[in-house]
Amino acid sequence: MKLPSEAEIIRIFIGESDKHSGRPLYEAIVEEARKSGMAGATVMRGTLGFGVGSRIHTAKVLRLSEDLPMIVEIIDRPERIEAFLPTLDQMVAEGLITIEKVRVIAYRHGGDTK
Repeated sequence: MKLPSEAEIIRIFIGESDKHSGRPLYEAIVEEARKSGMAGATVMRGTLGFGVGSRIHTAKVLRLSEDLPMIVEIIDRPERIEAFLPTLDQMVAEGLITIEKVRVIAYRHGGDTK
């Protein structure tokens, strides 16, 4: 798959304990993105954060949190990101979803040289 130099990134900010159909929400989102043929997805775990409820979620030893912040990033063409939004709307009950324009410098696999 070749991505245009101008693409979009969607970021989904959720909690580690958020679920979808009994499974971790971040896993379900990545699997749905893959099924939809999206260019790629990455999940990152935050060590500290707060959201709309202003409750601090932290990985500090003395304040163990079972709901650390999770960020799912998906990059693809704008029209594919737009088409994926209804799926996210059904999956994400609470959290934050943002979209930004990005400039793709390289998107390679294995022996690709271009």
